Amino acid sequence: MRSLAILLVSATPGFAASGPFLSLGNTNFIVLLAFLLFVGILVYFKVPGLVGGLLDKRAAGIRAELDEAKALREEAQTVLASFERKQLEVQEQSERIIEQAKEEARIAAQKAKEDIKTSMARRIAAAEEQIASVRARVEKEVRDEAIRVAVTAARDVIVDQMTTETSVRLVDEAIVTVENRLH
Repeated sequence: MRSLAILLVSATPGFAASGPFLSLGNTNFIVLLAFLLFVGILVYFKVPGLVGGLLDKRAAGIRAELDEAKALREEAQTVLASFERKQLEVQEQSERIIEQAKEEARIAAQKAKEDIKTSMARRIAAAEEQIASVRARVEKEVRDEAIRVAVTAARDVIVDQMTTETSVRLVDEAIVTVENRLH
């Protein structure tokens, strides 16, 4: 390895060409002169400064882009945090709405139960009134029928037991009663 380094250091352009190094016939010397002239022209026209300036501009542009990217990242994090807060608020609001809806449903169900109880009480009262009315009508019909049967039976008995004398006596009593009541 050490011998390789010595060999590389000792391999100079002067050893590669034949003849004197400082002559225009030596291609290595011409290449060296052209290279030095090229570097001189680059220095004369301040190309290293321009390249450095361009590199500085590029570095400043990259730095500005990095700063902008950091600002955008921070803004994105702020927006994300804002959206997360809004999401939590919306979730809390939806939970409140759900709880309110459950409470309203519970109240509506309880009111419906009370309405059903009231309706059933009214229907029961109406049915009881109908039953009482039917009972009174049936009782009246039974009484009327009993009276009719009793009157018929009494008439039959009176007709069977009535004699002409009893008939005349009853007519006379009825005439006296009517006269008394008229006067």
